[in-house]
This record gives sequence, structure tokens and C-alpha cells, in this order.
Amino acid sequence: MAFLLYRLGSFAFRRRWWVISAWLAIMLAVAGAAVAFSGTLTNNFTIPGTESQRISDRLREELPEAVGGTGTVVFTTEDGTAFSPEQRDGVESALAAIADLDGVRGVVDPFDVADQVAAGGQEIEAGRAELTASEQQLSAGEAQLVQGQAQLDQQRAQLEQARGTLPPAQVTTTEQQLAQGQAQLDASRTELASGREQLESGRAELELAQRQLEATSGVSLVSEDGTTAVASVQFEQQINGVSPELREAVQETAADAETAGVAVDYSKEIVEDVSGIVGATEAVGLAVAAVVLIVMLGTLIAAGLPLLMAIVGVGVGVGITFALSGVIEMNSISPVLALMLGLAVGIDYSLFIVNRHRTQLLHGMDLQESLARATGTAGNAVLFAGITVIVALAALAVPGLPFLTVMGLSAAGTVAVSVLVALTLTPALLAVIGRRVVSKRRWARTHGGRHSAAAPLDTDSGTSLADQRAARGAGWGGIVTRRPVLTVLAGILLLGVIAIPAAQLRVGLPDGGTEPADSTAFQAYSTIGDKFGAGTNGPLIVVGSLPETADDAELTALRLDVNDRLLEVPDVAASVPAAVSEDGRTAIFQVLPEEGPASETTENLVRDLRALTDDFEEETGVPIAVTGQTAANIDVSAKLMEALPVYLGIVVGLSLILLLLVFRSILVPVIATAGFLLSLLASFGATVAIYQWGWLGDFFGVTNPGPILSFLPIILIGVLFGLAMDYQMFLVSGMREAYVHGDDPKAAVRIGFSHGARVVTAAAIIMVSVFAGFVFSHLAMVRPIGFGLAFGVLLDAFVVRMTLVPAAMYLLGRHAWWLPAWLERILPDVDVEGAKLLREEKEERVPVSV
Repeated sequence: MAFLLYRLGSFAFRRRWWVISAWLAIMLAVAGAAVAFSGTLTNNFTIPGTESQRISDRLREELPEAVGGTGTVVFTTEDGTAFSPEQRDGVESALAAIADLDGVRGVVDPFDVADQVAAGGQEIEAGRAELTASEQQLSAGEAQLVQGQAQLDQQRAQLEQARGTLPPAQVTTTEQQLAQGQAQLDASRTELASGREQLESGRAELELAQRQLEATSGVSLVSEDGTTAVASVQFEQQINGVSPELREAVQETAADAETAGVAVDYSKEIVEDVSGIVGATEAVGLAVAAVVLIVMLGTLIAAGLPLLMAIVGVGVGVGITFALSGVIEMNSISPVLALMLGLAVGIDYSLFIVNRHRTQLLHGMDLQESLARATGTAGNAVLFAGITVIVALAALAVPGLPFLTVMGLSAAGTVAVSVLVALTLTPALLAVIGRRVVSKRRWARTHGGRHSAAAPLDTDSGTSLADQRAARGAGWGGIVTRRPVLTVLAGILLLGVIAIPAAQLRVGLPDGGTEPADSTAFQAYSTIGDKFGAGTNGPLIVVGSLPETADDAELTALRLDVNDRLLEVPDVAASVPAAVSEDGRTAIFQVLPEEGPASETTENLVRDLRALTDDFEEETGVPIAVTGQTAANIDVSAKLMEALPVYLGIVVGLSLILLLLVFRSILVPVIATAGFLLSLLASFGATVAIYQWGWLGDFFGVTNPGPILSFLPIILIGVLFGLAMDYQMFLVSGMREAYVHGDDPKAAVRIGFSHGARVVTAAAIIMVSVFAGFVFSHLAMVRPIGFGLAFGVLLDAFVVRMTLVPAAMYLLGRHAWWLPAWLERILPDVDVEGAKLLREEKEERVPVSV
């Protein structure tokens, strides 16, 4: 591979303008495709096969009006008093206008609901009064009936006593009169019995209406003090499919209520805009990277080149991602992750080649030969390191989670583009820049001001003075290897302490509580929680499968029985029968938990409800299932945590195999992988302490500590693994090269470390700076990702790779490179550092002057 890359570098030198033109054409084509074909980014985290998704798909067929996206608008009186008639009119007018917007299925007016509840209560009171009057009438009629029957019985008794003294005709007439009277009493008795039945039926209907009213009023949309009202806006599409234009129209229309003295806030679902992925804070990271490059390379031209390469790679990679978003549902994190990684590795990969090229020029190597050699040696390491990152990111598809697959592949594609840019466009532009890549001051310091034509650098030609100093223990490499046992123990202890909070890791998906404190989404979330209870921010949708019923009354009673049973479940604050399908076989209940959507109690409640489905069926004849956004978020998080061990096993196995091929050693891969696991756990620990526990929350903008972003652990594993292996290769390959060339094993550790430490330090600082730029991103869910990656790279680069690894390698000495003979025979020699290329004598070397 080194020879192929050597020829690629020569080609890029000879055809520099062709290569530059080709990349310019690619950038223009990708930009045009992104503009023409890009779609709407979403924050949809669904996983096919979960119960919430399965039930949601079922509702889409049986009760489609219940599955559209829903957002919330919160109205609050500015003076803190109850809504006045004018303020109420302003709110209702705004809501009516929202209901008329295209794409809005309906709006729940909180005042209308309150009026309906109040009217229902009045109707029930009126009905109860009518029943009372009817009861009195029936009682009076029954009393009269008893009295009439007694009189008739008395008359009949008198007739029997006087029968012998009365003429037969009179007896017959009297008997006829008594029979008529009895018939009238019997008719009255039948009429009273019918009235009694109607009364009991009315009483049953009234009791059913009373139960329904109590169930409906269980969830209030106007606060008890009358200062806050919550309106629900239901869209025709799923929330992730609602266009930014419609969201903006809802906000503008609802804001009309402000003229009546009402403050308006909107839930995260309405105001969320993920169309912009880069803010001002991200530029700070690039500025720090530029400063590091200038300090390291000493010239603006040389420093600007890696930045330009990173921008080209990101532009093409992220542009392709946006172009595909029109045909693939693309989560908002996908281009952000691609952007973060593309910037970081794009700078680093180009820097490695530029640094090797500068070093060779300073040793007098011809320009074309230097570019070819740099591409064949440093470029070979870049290619292998890039493949490592790409494989780690592409492996995100292994757990089988669609949004995670898209996320991993988009980032892997951007890294692949960055590798191609580094291997082709970088040498082409270096050919155009020529010797200006080295500052005049550096030329003067190295060659007395002349562009020397001294002999090329040859790593086989002896040991330099710098290597001799390194072997004697100069620099950081000497410090960490002077007391290797103490260094290893101290490093492990430090990482272990930082990792302690990771034992309490909880994961979830973001809600309004994770938004910045000054955002309208956070204000809406806080107001709803304060006025209506924390669980109102995360309602659960419980779906009941009803048996066939005889009539509507039986159907209503059955739904209320299920609702009453739901209210008995611990940690349920309220439950409301929300809707029923046309065939009466599917019912929806809105269940409010006691605590918020990110609470562990709510997570347990979802599990408890699902575990009670058999009990519900036994007691009410209605099995239940749970869905809704809150339940879906819990399902996604659980699925991701289930996939985490599998993915970690894949990454660790890949790490061992990859490093075994590269370094032809058993212990080196074990040390590298153990170091990766330590830095990973420490990164988890710091992230939990800040974003879950709230440590330093004011500084990092954590207004409402809660669960860690559910897919952050799996992303950290993939990204940190790739970057850790990058630094491992750039540092330890130098140690192996020194050892192979005959240096003492312990001296080889220090010499190899000195060769790679400077460029790895700069690369790590750049990587940390780029990732840290996202810690204060305008997208709240991006912040913990940026922190986790920045802190993880910081620990892995400086504590693990530049401290623990050299100390452990020094401690092991020759044993670090042990490999069984049978395994050595079957392993291919990948020659990552291009050592064979450096040992080859180029028979035909044609100097080219520029």
C-alpha cells in the first residue's frame, strides 16, 4: 500500500491542477445536489419492533386521528391574575386562527374544555334535581296507590259483610264498581312500576355521566388560580414531518394573543428548528485549532492548509448527507456528528502529511520526492487510521437501529471523504505552495538561510542527536518512563476516580427540560410542570382492546372501569378516556405520571403498566398496551442499552485484531484496548457528573439535570475507539520502527515517542478544540456529545496514549513485541508506517524544481 500511495503522491504533484480542478468540480456538484434534493431533518428516534412503535402503527390504521404530531402552546397572564374576558377572547381568537392553518388537524381550546366540563356539571345537577322531583312524585303516587288499595279492600270487606242483606242487583253493581276500581289501581301500579324503572334507568345514566365527568375533569387545561391555560395543537403529520414553515406560522398566529396582555410560550415540538447545525460557538473551536497549527507550523500558509482540507472534506461529506436527506429520514444529529468528526480528522490527517513533508524538506529532500514519500509513509498511516474510524462508525449499523445506522454511515462517509482529500488534494496543494510551506525563519535556523540540497532523510542511517537525547530520557517520554510502575498506577487511579459516576448512568431522550433556561421551550415545560404537575409534560398513551358490547352505555361503562383501574396503579396522577374507534373495539386513555418524562419513576411506570396487561384483562376484560412519545423514548433508550454490550464487544474485538495486524504483537493490542476502555469509562463518568448530576451545571448550561442522551454512549464508543487507535498508531508505530531498526526495546519506546509526540499533541489539542466548540451548541442534545468526545479525546490522548502506554511499553521491554512464531507466519505484513518504502533505494529519482 505504501508504494501505491507513493505513486499517488507523485501523480498529485505532476497533475496538481487537474486534482484541484476535480475537487472543485466535486464540491460544486455536491453543493448543487444538497440545495436541490435536501429534505427536512428530524428529531425522530423510533425503532421498529418496539411495543410503542407497534401500537403506534396499529393506531395509525384503527384510529388515525390519534397519531398525528402534537405541540403545546402555553398562555399565561402577564399580571399574574386570572384571565379576564378580554384576555380569554384574545387566546380563543388566536387558537381559532391556528385551527384554520393548512396542516393543522385540530386545536384543543382549554377554555372550551373548561366550559364543557362546567356545562356538564350543570346538566348533571339539573338531571339530579329532575330525578329528585320524579322520585318525590313516584313516592307520592305509590303512597296514594297504597291508600286507594286500602280503601278498596275496606269497601270489599264491607260488601262481604252486607251481602246477605242487600238486593242481588245492588251486590252485582257494587262488585262491578270494585272491579273497576281494582283495575284502575292495577293500571296505576303498572304505571308507577314503569316510572320507577325509568327513574332507576335515569339514575344509572346520571351516575355514568357523573363518572364520565369526573374522569374528563381529571386533567385540567386551565390552572386552579386561573392564570395559565394550555392548548394542544394537533398536526396532520407526525411531529417530525411538520415543516418549519408551519411551525413558524403556529408561533406567529399564537403570538397575536400577546396584544391582549398574555405571555405565550411554545413546547419543544413547535419551536424546534434543526435546520441549522453550526452556531457561533463551533467557530471558536476552529479558531483554537488555527492557533495551534500556526504555533506548530510557523507559517500561515502551512497552518491554513489543514483547515482548508478539513473544510473541503466536511463540505463534501456533509453536503452528500444533506442531499440524501430528501430520500432518507435523517436525524438532526447525523450531519452534526459528521461535521464534528469531519473537521477533527480532516485537520489531523492533513497535518500528519504536511508535518512529514516539512520535516523531509528541512532535511534537504527534493520537493516531488518529499511529497511522494510523505503520502506513502504518513499517508499510509492516515489511510489505515481512517479505515479504523470508518469501520468503527459503520459498525453502528450492527445493532440494527435505523436512525443510528444512518448516523454512523453519514459520519463514516464524511471521514472517508476526509481521507481522500488528505491523500490527493493535500499533496496537490503542497505542490502549488512549494517550499513556502516552511517559514523563512525555520529555513534560516536549519540551513543558514539556504534551501539546502543535503542528502534525504534515511531512518536506517544511524541515530540522530535528538534520538540520542530521547533515549537518555529527555522530554515527557523520559519523565513517564523513569518511574513506569508509579506512572501506570497513578494513571489508572486517576481514570478510575473520574469513572466512578459512570456506575449510575441513566439514559433517555431530550425533552423541554433540557433546553436552555431562557428558551421558550424550557419556559413552557417549567410552567406546565409548576401549574399542572410534572407528569403533564410526559403523558402516556394507553391503548385498550375492548370486547364487543351491547350498546353505547355498556361501552362507556367498560371504558370507565378501565380508567378507574388505571387510576389505581401507583405513580399515576390522572387518567382520562380520550377516544374510541368507530367500531368500539379500540380505546385510548391519556395517563399522566406523577413525575416528568425523564424521571426514573415514569420509566418504571411504563414497565409496570405493561406488566399489568394480564391483570387488566382478567379484571375488566380489556388488555392494555402503552405508547406515546414518552413511552417511545423509553423504548428507544432501552433498546440502545441492550445493543451497547454487543457493539462494545465488536469494537473491542476489532481493536485487538487490528492492532495485532499493525504491530505484530500480543501485548500491545491488549494495552491499547485496556487504555481505550479506561478513557471511555472516565468519559462516561464525567458526562454523568455534569449532565445527569448537574455538577458545574451553571457553567455548562445544564438547567435541568437528567438522563444522558440515550445514543451518546454508543457514539462515544465508536468515535473514541477510532480516534484512540489513530493516536496509538501514530505513537506506537514509531516505537516499533525504532525497535525493528535495532534500538534497545526500552530506548525504542522513548525514541518512537519523541517522533510522534509533537504531532499527536497538536492533533489532540485540535480535536479537543473542535469537539469542545459543540459543548455550547444551540442544539441542546449536541452539547453532551461534544463534551463527551472532547473530554474523552483529552483523556485518551494525554493520559492513556502519551502517559500510560509508553510507561507500560517501557516496563514490558522486549516482551511487549512478543508474538508466537506460528502466528507471525500467518499474519500479513501491512507496514502501516511505510518502513519498507523508506528502506527502498529509488533507482530513478528525477529532481523537479519549483
